Amino acid sequence: MEFYLHNLDDADINEVVQVLKSPFLTTGNVTKLFEERFSEYLKVKDAVGVTSCTAALHLGILACDIGAGDEVITTPLSFVATSNAILHTGAKPIFVDIDEETGNINIDLIEEKITNRTKAIIPVHLYGNLCDMKKLSGLAKKYNLKIISDCAHSLESERDGYNSAAFCDVACYSFYATKNLTSGEGGAAATNDEQIADRLRILRLHGMSKSAIDRYTKKYEHYDVIEIGWKYNMDNIHAALLVNQIYRLGDLLAKRKKLYEKYINALSDIKSISFPKIEEGVKSAYHLFVIKVNDYKKRDYYLKKIQDENIPIAVNFNPIHLMTAYRKLFGYKEGDFPAAEKFGASVITLPFYVKLSKTDINFIIEKLHKIFND
Repeated sequence: MEFYLHNLDDADINEVVQVLKSPFLTTGNVTKLFEERFSEYLKVKDAVGVTSCTAALHLGILACDIGAGDEVITTPLSFVATSNAILHTGAKPIFVDIDEETGNINIDLIEEKITNRTKAIIPVHLYGNLCDMKKLSGLAKKYNLKIISDCAHSLESERDGYNSAAFCDVACYSFYATKNLTSGEGGAAATNDEQIADRLRILRLHGMSKSAIDRYTKKYEHYDVIEIGWKYNMDNIHAALLVNQIYRLGDLLAKRKKLYEKYINALSDIKSISFPKIEEGVKSAYHLFVIKVNDYKKRDYYLKKIQDENIPIAVNFNPIHLMTAYRKLFGYKEGDFPAAEKFGASVITLPFYVKLSKTDINFIIEKLHKIFND
């Protein structure tokens, strides 16, 4: 049994083959096609393909004119890339504790962390369940703050009729190997702000005024370096894996929802575990299936027991502030964000993907009942 299997098909592979047979492998017409389809899917003006969600976050923060000396509010319960991206710009991540039921940032605690150095908020929509972006947007407008959403888990998510790109200045997406839309590695930044989109395109390619396709498919024109940028551009090869997957997202989401409901219905009678809450009005992207061990001090004991049954697992996530690098940088210690620490210490992520066989699902369910009811 694998922890995850992707959903690439022959059409996706053939798209890559066509690119490999073409003379242009880097950022070009296929990347542009993907960006057009992706922005149409999200109902935004622009999408900019990059090499990862980390790159999208990094450039998104910079494109919002945030840098050294500034503060960006975010959650300690995420993959470390969320706060690393803030540090890459020279700004400082300011953590706010989570809602203990959903795992998402506790919006009610944000205002007390806002200072005259605060320039933005980065919410993370954990496991595919959108934060209350209307409420967060109201707070951001009150203090003139940018919102840069970490949507790595939430491509297909909706809440009260709006999608994951709504109510933010930049929405950042991941196409990592285990994501619902995947190219192995990759990401994109989506925005309705044309100036931000233009700057993202410049920053993703060294700060150059012209890309390779501009320089080599037309008569040569000199380029300029407008500002110091990075090498974050998505190439045609990775884009080719994505262009047709977009059209299958709805079907795959429906299948993951059925799998999620099967897990929930089969495991809800185990009294020693619970599940992260999906709030009313939220249509989840069902990116991960996570259980919470109610006695969090026993989580690692159960984690080992599950693996002993040859069931692959993951932990999403151990809190960022307790990582060694963050302790050294900022002096964080246990107890600083108790809700995030308890939540992070209780979670176990189970195999969850469309190609998971009925035999494997039933095996997992059977073994979990045995492990937790012994």
